[in-house]
Amino acid sequence: MEPGSVENLSIVYRSRDFLVVNKHWDVRIDSKAWRETLTLQKQLRHRFPELADPDTCYGFRFCHQLDFSTSGALCVALNKAAAGSAYRCFKERRVTKAYLALLRGHIQESRVTISHAIGRNGTEGRAHTMCIEGTQGCENPKPSLTELVVLEHGLYAGDPVSKVLLKPLTGRTHQLRVHCSALGHPVVGDLTYGEPSGQEDRPFRMMLHAFYLRIPTDAECVEVCTPDPFLPSLDACWSPHTLLQPLDQLVQALRATPDPDPEDRGPRPGSPSAILPGPGRPPPPPTKPPETEAQRGPCLQWLSEWTLEPDS
Repeated sequence: MEPGSVENLSIVYRSRDFLVVNKHWDVRIDSKAWRETLTLQKQLRHRFPELADPDTCYGFRFCHQLDFSTSGALCVALNKAAAGSAYRCFKERRVTKAYLALLRGHIQESRVTISHAIGRNGTEGRAHTMCIEGTQGCENPKPSLTELVVLEHGLYAGDPVSKVLLKPLTGRTHQLRVHCSALGHPVVGDLTYGEPSGQEDRPFRMMLHAFYLRIPTDAECVEVCTPDPFLPSLDACWSPHTLLQPLDQLVQALRATPDPDPEDRGPRPGSPSAILPGPGRPPPPPTKPPETEAQRGPCLQWLSEWTLEPDS
């Protein structure tokens, strides 16, 4: 996948109500800053000027977020009703996501459940970053759960690296990057949570990619699997030598897993731990506390504004 430009937007799914793009790394989703030379919003306007909606802030309704440095599947709703239906799926935790990553070091376990609570870092000079509970400056940590499956061991620019599949079962800011760093295996190329300065001069990007996405709305199930960017044929620095788990088997299992019941607050089905052999099961994801009236009011107001009749 070549670096992003305004012309080379990759579309992996399109229907009357949704687009899913394969976002480039180091591209912001949207921005009003004059200095931004490229955003996903600009790519969409260039490719689909007829789909831009002047009633929205940036012209398009992005259903979720990806970090600036993260590539992969990102869903765009093309009308208010579609945006509302996707919002409900995210709110009810019925969306399935899986990411690919290259992590520093060789992880010895075939799978790992990472359950560190994550909060905002209040340390001076660390604004806009997150940290795990128990570290200095960690504010308001919230329960967080990530499943990790090791796919391959190999070398990146001569250093030991593991290729993994990551499945977040909660949706905290920078969750995957913080959890992998806390595990002692930061994402290759992650300058915020990765190795000390001077250790990340080889990678041309952060090696985290939104690989699989399923949003089971009432009208349609938006399901995509983006191309794997971490292949030796695409990056000569990456040299895998030991296969531990075939990726295609995990993809088949993800596709075959029933969608979670919105009324079920128990363990999320379809996590990698449920489709890999081996004893033991991970702890269930944290139970969400009952929603208060104060929290419910703004959510209902937001939803009512997005669930009007589809645009003509």
